[in-house]
Amino acid sequence: MTTPALELVEVTKIFQKDKEKVKAVDSVSLSVSKGEMVIFLGPSGCGKTTTLRMIAGFELPTSGRISIDGAEMTNVPVNKRGIGFVFQNYALFPHMSVFNNVAYGLRSRGEVDSIIQGKVNDALALVGLANAGNRYPNQLSGGEQQRVALARVLVMEPKLLLMDEPLSNLDAKLRIYMRTEIRRIQKKLGITCLYVTHDQAEALTMADRIMVMNKGRVEQVGTPYDLYSQPQSLFVADFIGQANILKVPVTGIHGETVQAAMPGGWVLSARATIPERIEPGKNASLVIRPENVLVVSKAQKEGHLPARVMSAIFMGSHIEYHLDLGDMGSLIAFSSFKPGMHIFNEDDEVSVVLDSAVSMFLPA
Repeated sequence: MTTPALELVEVTKIFQKDKEKVKAVDSVSLSVSKGEMVIFLGPSGCGKTTTLRMIAGFELPTSGRISIDGAEMTNVPVNKRGIGFVFQNYALFPHMSVFNNVAYGLRSRGEVDSIIQGKVNDALALVGLANAGNRYPNQLSGGEQQRVALARVLVMEPKLLLMDEPLSNLDAKLRIYMRTEIRRIQKKLGITCLYVTHDQAEALTMADRIMVMNKGRVEQVGTPYDLYSQPQSLFVADFIGQANILKVPVTGIHGETVQAAMPGGWVLSARATIPERIEPGKNASLVIRPENVLVVSKAQKEGHLPARVMSAIFMGSHIEYHLDLGDMGSLIAFSSFKPGMHIFNEDDEVSVVLDSAVSMFLPA
């Protein structure tokens, strides 16, 4: 059996705040394979950064165990863990050249100049800054500074690369470019990487697996595809991408298929990700993504829900409809834009068709 690059077992962190104890991280367990990129995703205050800081050694867990490459690291000092940390702020030395910023850790470790020269040049080439060694941080763009910070960590050849919201200070277009670059470098080196973000687009496009956290606990761990298509809780369904959640009465359960009564007397059948927690005669949550909602002209047909257009927003690639379903609530629909297509207007009476093949039921 292969030894995990990282293993967390029931890791918990309790802070004393005024006279109260606050459980910032609650019994988090995780196993990370060598060369894997795992992203910690969740809203502010969910415990993802505290978990990362405990892995790094900046915080000690109240209880639980942390292992790196099979070695117990729970109480080992930061400098003995073999990790590299890229912070939200780049923390570059302004009075040092790019070369000397990257070389700093190697010099502190006592490596000879000839070795340092080769390693720094290789690291700068890897991050696309081969000709920037003589420049200073104030002569670089935000994206270039972030790449210097990354090179400074990579040159130390860490066992684990930890990154805490490294792109949050960049503009939207540069963030998209840098997340592609970071993923390229991580895969090329085969380095194990843990990455904290609250940005779901970063998580979905970069991760091998995502650990979704909420209120200090792990909601679900899985591939981006699994989390999007098979969420195990309403929190995950709503946090990963956009989701419409409608409360509907359950009329029957057949294996993993749940049936629910819909307005107009027809029955909708769709899969359930946790069928054992859904009961006939009670409400369940019908989860459907906006791209799987079809908006058509008003018609009295089985499988159609009457709706009123509250707004129609042109997003370039699609029209975003906000729809009123009356007593059922509201939902959002994305209709792919094609030149010449009919676009419904505010207050238009329409019908909504739900794609049951990609809808799912979760406990209410």
